[in-house]
Amino acid sequence: MASAEKESIDKAVIEKIENVGRNALKEIEAGKNPEIQIPLRTLSNVHYDEKERLIKIGNAVQKRSYLNLGQAKRFMQTMLIASACKDLIKTGKTTSIRDLFYMTKHSIGNTQENTFDEQEESDPIIEDLEVTIDTLREELHLFASNRGSLVGNITLVDSGDTIDCRKLGSGGWSIPSIVEKSIIQFKDSEAKFVLMVEKDAVWRRLNEDKFWKKHNCILIHGQGVPPRGVRRLLWRFENELKIPIYVFVDNDPWGLYIYSVIKQGSINLAYESKRMAIPTAKFIGLSSYDQERYQLPKDVTIKLNEEDKKRANQILGYPWFQKPAWQKELRYMLEKGVKLELEALSKKGISFVTDVYLPEKIAKKEWLE
Repeated sequence: MASAEKESIDKAVIEKIENVGRNALKEIEAGKNPEIQIPLRTLSNVHYDEKERLIKIGNAVQKRSYLNLGQAKRFMQTMLIASACKDLIKTGKTTSIRDLFYMTKHSIGNTQENTFDEQEESDPIIEDLEVTIDTLREELHLFASNRGSLVGNITLVDSGDTIDCRKLGSGGWSIPSIVEKSIIQFKDSEAKFVLMVEKDAVWRRLNEDKFWKKHNCILIHGQGVPPRGVRRLLWRFENELKIPIYVFVDNDPWGLYIYSVIKQGSINLAYESKRMAIPTAKFIGLSSYDQERYQLPKDVTIKLNEEDKKRANQILGYPWFQKPAWQKELRYMLEKGVKLELEALSKKGISFVTDVYLPEKIAKKEWLE
């Protein structure tokens, strides 16, 4: 089943890539300047869809033409990347975005001009191709380094290998960057929720204490802002298995930003929100009110710096944080002038987070949405 689905996706993506080439060829044959229309990935072309509760890309496009001195090189680079991705798909291989840079980097003819000089040139072209043909980078057979781990009550099939995530020791399953159905399939799972933890250290505490076993859940961390593979996996859990997602992050503007990325999507990847963002994700902590609620001493707080305050004020203005409860939360953080890291809970005992904090929050449904 997975193999047939993979073949179907590969075939569809190849067709999309070839259409880009066919359209350019038709324009050349008609004596016209060949061009590619690429949706703009800028802040001005991004909006918040109130109905779907997602950050989405707009309809504005940029035209990249061959017979334009300022655009010719990027036109060529786009075609090179598209051709290399087509070859990867046809041969059934995957590679890293770093590898793709080297695969497409060479001198042009007898000149000393290179197709690409740095990877900083090729990475945006990959994103251009994604948004142009409405295809995930992962469906172009491109991966990034693994970042993030999972443990808990679920059995997975990863590239044909069955993995019982209940028996993975202290390290868990290393989440790959490509987690599509053709690679990762879900078997049995009795998990009642997924807990997405910002930090590896806190995830390890919860794993060592077998929080996932006691509370029948799946534990995931993404080492800060979760990478695409982790976000896609969370999306699949919520959409395919109907398991609610709880997000556990630092009590600071950056922790709230991580929650925002998981819930609404990000401006940089607005074109992928429909396949990554989870509007139903719940913020379970840390809250600005937790210091008083759990009687944490003042010495665990950290003073907000000017950058923190500026970021918090920006978040206050986000459309998706306009609910009274969120406005109250953010204003209280600014009023107190301090932030808390997840590790601050250890002041109440090394397993306080496992035995008291999270069980109470979940049982009492003390979360923000």
